[in-house]
Amino acid sequence: MLYWLIDLSSSFPAFNVFRYITFRTGGAVVTGALFVFLFGPWIIDNLRLRQGKGQPIRADGPQSHLVSKRGTPTMGGLMILSGLTVGTVLWANLLNPYVWIVLAVTLGFGFVGFYDDYMKVTKQTHAGISGRTRLMIEFAIAGAACFALVWLGRGSLSSSLVIPFFKDVALNLGWYFIIFGAFVIVGAGNAVNLTDGLDGLAIVPVMIATASFGMISYLVGNAVFAEYLQINYVAGTGELAVLCGALLGAGLGFLWFNAPPASIFMGDTGSLALGGMLGAIAVAVKHEIVLAVIGGLFVLEAVSVIVQVASFKLTGKRVFRMAPIHHHFEQKGWTEPQIVIRFWIIAVILALAGLSTLKLR
Repeated sequence: MLYWLIDLSSSFPAFNVFRYITFRTGGAVVTGALFVFLFGPWIIDNLRLRQGKGQPIRADGPQSHLVSKRGTPTMGGLMILSGLTVGTVLWANLLNPYVWIVLAVTLGFGFVGFYDDYMKVTKQTHAGISGRTRLMIEFAIAGAACFALVWLGRGSLSSSLVIPFFKDVALNLGWYFIIFGAFVIVGAGNAVNLTDGLDGLAIVPVMIATASFGMISYLVGNAVFAEYLQINYVAGTGELAVLCGALLGAGLGFLWFNAPPASIFMGDTGSLALGGMLGAIAVAVKHEIVLAVIGGLFVLEAVSVIVQVASFKLTGKRVFRMAPIHHHFEQKGWTEPQIVIRFWIIAVILALAGLSTLKLR
């Protein structure tokens, strides 16, 4: 459809707008949102029917969740991934390899999360795939994607770690960059997964980070803007803004059903996929360190779990009342809406801080 409309531009100049990434990104936002709004209720009804008791609630989690969240269906990530895929296929340039690499990581991580959710629902236990097996699959997907990105770049920049705030500082890691990039993608996927514990807590920070990286992708992929901002130009990555737009729209649609009290949970199907997508885009546009700033909320959630586990194993004492850290604040008496909205505010502040690195050189 897109190519046909562009071909018509010779006869109808108005169709020239379909050449512009900004216009197609807007189209992807609307398409992703409409798809989820229209098909969301049908997907929720089918998942509720097939899952019966819904997502099993951890017995060692907050006791309030045992009542308030019991019976809610999971795998809501299917709604997001469907809207994302439709929006991307309709509006992105499908000849662009970056589009397929990032989409492959997203859907690959989504499949891993789907199988994990499926195991939990069918066995009615919070234990799905073993952690080691899941990480091995994730690293295989992420490693293959990073290899493709390095090969696609065919230059020293493609295997370099760019340092923010400096014009020309980049550490060439050679082929070791594949290991580093895979770690970024897998880390991002699991960090978002840990954040997904309250209604609406994960999806809004994901949308904020997605909007930020949509802007970064567009600027990095535009030679004029990249030169003006003195950031590294990576040809072709501007098209990733369309994927970000599709995810932003699908996320808005999902939030309609995930707002408290949630009609459906994202599940590992969504959280792993969305985190993996953010990580893959960050690696593609050479803003891996900036991801740690913009996605600082996800980093905080992951670090809280690492600190809690390490402290308990080494000293027998817990640093937090419960981990991840959003449960810590629940135990301190914060209401769920208070935690969610305050974490959203933190996500906005961190996004602004990350975007400031584009100009501070």
